[in-house]
Amino acid sequence: MAFKRFAEAVWQGDLQNGKGAMSTPQSGLFADQNYSFKTRFGDEKGTNPEELLAAAHAGCFSMALSAVMGKAGVTPERIQTRAEVTMEPGADPGPTVTGVHLIVNGKAPGIDQAQFQQFVDAAKAGCVISRALSVPVTATATLG
Repeated sequence: MAFKRFAEAVWQGDLQNGKGAMSTPQSGLFADQNYSFKTRFGDEKGTNPEELLAAAHAGCFSMALSAVMGKAGVTPERIQTRAEVTMEPGADPGPTVTGVHLIVNGKAPGIDQAQFQQFVDAAKAGCVISRALSVPVTATATLG
C-alpha cells in the first residue's frame, strides 16, 4: 500500500518582491511559515525549500542508518545527521540543487570507524529521500 504525505505552499506576487507561506496541514508541524526570495537567497528570517529538503534528508537518513545498524545487530545510542544542500545559481533553467552532503556523527557500542562507514554507505544508498532525489516529477495543473 502506498503512502501519501503532503505539504502546501502559497505564493503571492513576483519572484523578487513576492512572498509565500508553507504549511504542513497533515502533521500540523507548522502553518503559514514565511518564505520569500530573501529567505531563499538572502538572510531574511524564514524558511526555504532547500532547508526543508535538508531537514527531510537528515531525518530520513538517520532513520535509515538506524535500520541498517539494527539489521546488523547493532543498536545505536545516538545518530546526528546534518544535511547540507548545495544550490548553484544557473542561467538555464535557473538555480539548481547540485548535491547534498551528509555529515554523520554516531555513537554505538562494539563497532569501529570502518564498520560505521559501511553502515553509513548502506544507509545513504537505501534512504528514501536519497533515492527520491533522482525520481521523475509529475504535475497536474488547474488554472482558475
